[in-house]
Amino acid sequence: MSVLVTGGAGYIGSHMVLKLLDAGEKVVILDNLSTGLAFAVPKGVALAVGDVGDADLLRRLLDGQEVDAIIHFAGSIVVPESVVDPLGYYLNNTVKSRTLMAMAVKCGIRHFIFSSTAAVYGLTGDQPVAEEGPLAPISPYGSSKRMTEIMLADAGRAHDLRYVALRYFNVAGADPEGRSGQSTPRATHLIKVACETALGKRGHLEVFGTDYPTPDGTCVRDYIHVSDLARAHMAALHHLRVGGASDVLNCGYGRGFSVLEVIEAVKRAAGRDFEVRRGPRRAGDPARVIAATERIRATLGWTPEHDDLDTIVRHALAWEEHLSRHIEHLGAA
Repeated sequence: MSVLVTGGAGYIGSHMVLKLLDAGEKVVILDNLSTGLAFAVPKGVALAVGDVGDADLLRRLLDGQEVDAIIHFAGSIVVPESVVDPLGYYLNNTVKSRTLMAMAVKCGIRHFIFSSTAAVYGLTGDQPVAEEGPLAPISPYGSSKRMTEIMLADAGRAHDLRYVALRYFNVAGADPEGRSGQSTPRATHLIKVACETALGKRGHLEVFGTDYPTPDGTCVRDYIHVSDLARAHMAALHHLRVGGASDVLNCGYGRGFSVLEVIEAVKRAAGRDFEVRRGPRRAGDPARVIAATERIRATLGWTPEHDDLDTIVRHALAWEEHLSRHIEHLGAA
């Protein structure tokens, strides 16, 4: 049997593929390569280049590859962009996810893991937010993911489909073995942007908002290492395969760091300073978002291996340096 990974050529999806391969799983990737990159696909892994909203393609993959589980990463993820293009986000994240679910039901797929987000919570306050907390997303991105969670719950009740929706907090870092990392051009993730700036790929880094009600005035986020996140997906897959119930779980560490603290960690890792400019707030950014993690630890038996900001930054910076060497090599070829 195979696991279908949608968005498997992207940042988080590529790390998931590596974890599946390490565990001896057969993997099939579906990615339209709009943000994913073909070089992130390991040799020997089947890659179908296409859209997750293409029902005919999905049927061929699900039946032809003997798929027994779907891990769904494909989607759009930039909060400010979703404010400008809400209909595009509802199409890509919600409508196309509905197509994927419908084909999963039609083809008898019983296990579904969904890449959700802490953005479903909206303004969370000072305390870590638990899964049963209020859901009031403040961006179309968060709303599009919340709608998909609702569809999954309804489909699970109506059909033989069990699921785990994992609500990511801020994903960062890179594979400790250097096999994959955040490679998307024009990425907006803070640690990625800060590493690019430290290596001279950007002239400066802009901080969006310094007047938030936090200790240093900048947003506070719960950063989770991408490899720990992939391990959470593996645990969720095992949970479903042994008959575990559908669930929604936070993926974070339960503590936060401010934008300025992250920037200082990157400067420490790089051993150099870089220009930081302070700008206005972005639409859709809450002041503080930190996960309550008791539920995922109890339900899946998941414990993090890289719960350290300096480790996350070090791995991210090492990958960024790898990308620089790769580009130089291509230029010299």
